[in-house]
Amino acid sequence: LLLLWAACWMVVSALLFLLHRSVFSERCTDEKSHRILARLCLDYSSGALTGDLCEDLCVAQKLVYKHCLYYDRGKKVIQADWRGRPIILKSKKEIFSSYQHLSMLEEVETQDIAETELLLMVALEVKNVLGLELSNNTMGPLWTRKKGPRWKAQVASMWSLLQQEEYIYFSLLQDFSKHVLRIIGSCGHFYAVEYLTAGHAWHKTLFPLENVVGPSLAGHRSTVRAIIDIALSFLDMVQHFDNDFSHRLHLCDIKPENFAIRHDLTVVAIDVDMAFFEPKMRDILEQNCTGDEDCNFFDCFSKCNLKIRKCGAQRANNNLQVICDKIFRRWFSPNLRGPLVSLPLQLQLQKAVQECAEPGYVDAAGHQRTLKSLSELYHLLRVTQRELQRAE
Repeated sequence: LLLLWAACWMVVSALLFLLHRSVFSERCTDEKSHRILARLCLDYSSGALTGDLCEDLCVAQKLVYKHCLYYDRGKKVIQADWRGRPIILKSKKEIFSSYQHLSMLEEVETQDIAETELLLMVALEVKNVLGLELSNNTMGPLWTRKKGPRWKAQVASMWSLLQQEEYIYFSLLQDFSKHVLRIIGSCGHFYAVEYLTAGHAWHKTLFPLENVVGPSLAGHRSTVRAIIDIALSFLDMVQHFDNDFSHRLHLCDIKPENFAIRHDLTVVAIDVDMAFFEPKMRDILEQNCTGDEDCNFFDCFSKCNLKIRKCGAQRANNNLQVICDKIFRRWFSPNLRGPLVSLPLQLQLQKAVQECAEPGYVDAAGHQRTLKSLSELYHLLRVTQRELQRAE
């Protein structure tokens, strides 16, 4: 009977797996991806859109489709090869005409639109999307187009890109942060970013370290050393997002799949659809509630004020606490202990991570505890680095 039950379970599991694959493949197929890119090139040839990668994609064939990586509710993520270099093409919607049209393009001659008026429109769109107020001199990464024969297509293409939060984040931050993807170029509503391999929760080390340390160095010692370096980069990213912009940047969907590691072991946020600067974060959290559970927005939590039945606008937890909980716990658990690092130091690291991962409180004491955890983790990880260097 037990054998029969096991056999039935295996058959059902196999059928579910095949069903899942078939559903997924219908949503993310080579055929559909080719059709979407063909439509993009048709719009380019008709003069509706433009971009610095359109010629290579649609005419010179120097930007070549490889395969579809992700497709959900219109969002398309495609791997391509550009002049021998792997890149990722992204768009929130698959068709250019699906984006909100800029009505003023029909009302006036595009060449007559003043540059200052366009910059004002960009600033208003950024404020609408991110909740940030930008001055004209910080708008450079978002508006680099110059008047020319395809000016109308340039403005229309820019407007489609500005309706994609992730594009705005990457554009604004790429000159100030090593922890976000670099934008390579665009064609219409599709923009290209550097190719990095995302992490996976099922991976033993969360990230495919052989991609960054090389297969020949992927031994236990090299793996441990890489994990320590990556953990330090996560701490650098936390400090950077907390302190180096005009507003704190909150990450509300922290999981290995939303990060990648460069060859220099820098942590990179590759999916920031659920990242919000402080003004937008406060608007999202401040909702009606009957209990604290109503104030949870993915990985960003608030507290319910039962007297007024309103969630607090201030986030109760923070990026560091969630990273400790979802990333560091996996790395610094008893299961990963080994002879390369002394047992007392391993136990100290494990305890520090557990304390860091505990939910925080919205008060001065909670803030001080976070700073203490950050400092302690920095110290312990650097001591671990020195132990590993001495062991070599």
